[in-house]
Amino acid sequence: MIEVQIPAGKKAYFASDFHLGFPNNAESLAREKYIIAWLSQVQKDASDVFLLGDLFDFWFEYSQVVPKGFVRFLGKLAEMNDAGIRIHIFVGNHDLWMRTYLKEEIGAIIYDQPTEFSFDIHEKSVKALLGHGDGLGPGDYGYKFLKQIFINPISIFLFKILHPDLGVRLAHLWSNTRKSDTISAGDVPFDSDSDFILNYVRGQMQLDIKSNNHKKAYIFGHRHHPIAFPLGEGSTYFNLGDWFSPNFKNAFYLVLADEEFTFKHSSTFYSGTFCF
Repeated sequence: MIEVQIPAGKKAYFASDFHLGFPNNAESLAREKYIIAWLSQVQKDASDVFLLGDLFDFWFEYSQVVPKGFVRFLGKLAEMNDAGIRIHIFVGNHDLWMRTYLKEEIGAIIYDQPTEFSFDIHEKSVKALLGHGDGLGPGDYGYKFLKQIFINPISIFLFKILHPDLGVRLAHLWSNTRKSDTISAGDVPFDSDSDFILNYVRGQMQLDIKSNNHKKAYIFGHRHHPIAFPLGEGSTYFNLGDWFSPNFKNAFYLVLADEEFTFKHSSTFYSGTFCF
């Protein structure tokens, strides 16, 4: 359990699945600017920002090279960290190979597993479980098998042998062949019986109740379904959606203020039409 102190008048923010780099430079840049505009608003009262994975459509840290681009986004995160805002980043299935670069360059705190947090606000504690969500719960065995290959040290070593120009191109090709299904997934009505993250959350919640470790929120990304699903016992499952669906329709975020979680669409920060 990681304790996070939120000072009076400050808030914690949560977002996920930016997929910067998809599907092309022009659309990715427009999305990047939209995200930065949101972060600029968040910066006014945030103590902590939690980004729950798949920030990039592909990320790989070679010994001396990282994928080009995203300088505005990374610069904004560095600026926020320099201003005293803690930046927490969870590894997603598209950025599995995130290592130490973002920690060293922008001061981010990196997590590669679902993690329990206790948010201390006004001398009270609000507990939550956070993670990206890939590979959790029953089913999805094809991905679970692939993930073991992707994170295998031998596989990583062999991929590093490829010139970055070739490696990054192959990774984007692989991602793009699967992304149409991913976009469609965000349009399918949420099914509480088949959602594997929710099934995982329900099991975890029962364990938490038995161990007197009640959590107010279970917060994940990955599924591209923005949802605030009541679990009973004063708990809620949040899935944060994504920021690459057409017209940002699934671009939601979560805010923790005064011991309460509030689920909002990103458009609430903008009046009128956002201009790139």
